[in-house]
Amino acid sequence: MEGNGGKASTPAAATEAATAQDRAQASRSAAPGEGRSGGSPADTSAGPSAADAAATEAMKRTVTDALTRLAAGSPKPATAQVGEALAGAGIDPGALQVSQSRTPTGLEADAIEAAVRQGKDCVIGQVREGAVTVTVLPVLASGKCFVGS
Repeated sequence: MEGNGGKASTPAAATEAATAQDRAQASRSAAPGEGRSGGSPADTSAGPSAADAAATEAMKRTVTDALTRLAAGSPKPATAQVGEALAGAGIDPGALQVSQSRTPTGLEADAIEAAVRQGKDCVIGQVREGAVTVTVLPVLASGKCFVGS
């Protein structure tokens, strides 16, 4: 059975074996901390992931609600208005990036975007002519959500 069955599912078996090796290595690395957490290493890693996902989802809702309220009164808000609205919603200004509402030549930008770093995620909201769109993307290698300054 092993001969033909193994050959037919070699890619899947290789992936499964690599995953098993990763888990074994993680178990060896996490073994000293098992007594402190009271659970297995798998339990420890699953907990923060679920907590991170919940925190990102809560931040997405906060950004959506704050920008929707702002856009209802200001369909084309300025940079400062976006920053104030999000800070007023309880978002740490240090975790916040907001795009410019004016181009370098003084023209009004078509849309304004704000990004909030939440762990390894960036919650990015956009206001364009009163419409709000919010999405979640990974943090850039620079540790920021936007490219540039």
